[in-house]
Amino acid sequence: MPQSLSKIYLHIVFHIKTTSPQIDEAHLERVHSYIGQLVNSTGCSVIRVGGIGDHVHVLCLLSRNETVSHLVEEIKRNSSRWIKTLGQEYECFAWQGGYAVFSVSESLINKTIEYVINQKEHHKKLSFKEEYIQFLKLYNIDYDERYVFED
Repeated sequence: MPQSLSKIYLHIVFHIKTTSPQIDEAHLERVHSYIGQLVNSTGCSVIRVGGIGDHVHVLCLLSRNETVSHLVEEIKRNSSRWIKTLGQEYECFAWQGGYAVFSVSESLINKTIEYVINQKEHHKKLSFKEEYIQFLKLYNIDYDERYVFED
C-alpha cells in the first residue's frame, strides 16, 4: 500500500466567549501546556501554544490522519472542561464557537513561534480584534465583521 506523505503546519486561533471569565495569567502556562498535550493526543505534533487571557494561538504539525475540525473540537472541548477544574472562578468558562486556522510555510515556522511566544508584548499595542482582522486580510479571507466575533 502506498504511504501518504504530508507536512502541513497550522496556526490555529480561538477566543473565549464574551460572557466567559478570562484565563488568569497565573494559569496561562498550565493551560497552554494542557492544550499542547491535547494536540499531541490527536496524533498531531504541537510546536508552540501561547496567548493571553482571552485567546489562544496553537502552532502544530497536522497528522495525516487528523482533520482540522476534529483537532480544534478536541482541543476546545477538552480544555474547556479542564479549565473549569482550575477554580470556581472558571465555572462559566467557555470558548467561542468559531476559530481561525491558517497554513504556515516551513520557512516561516521560526517567525511564527516567536509571534506566539510574544503575545503578551504584542497585545500591548494591538487588540485581539485588530490582530484577528489583520490575519483575515493577510490570508485574503472574506468575512463579515458583524459575525466574526459572535459567541
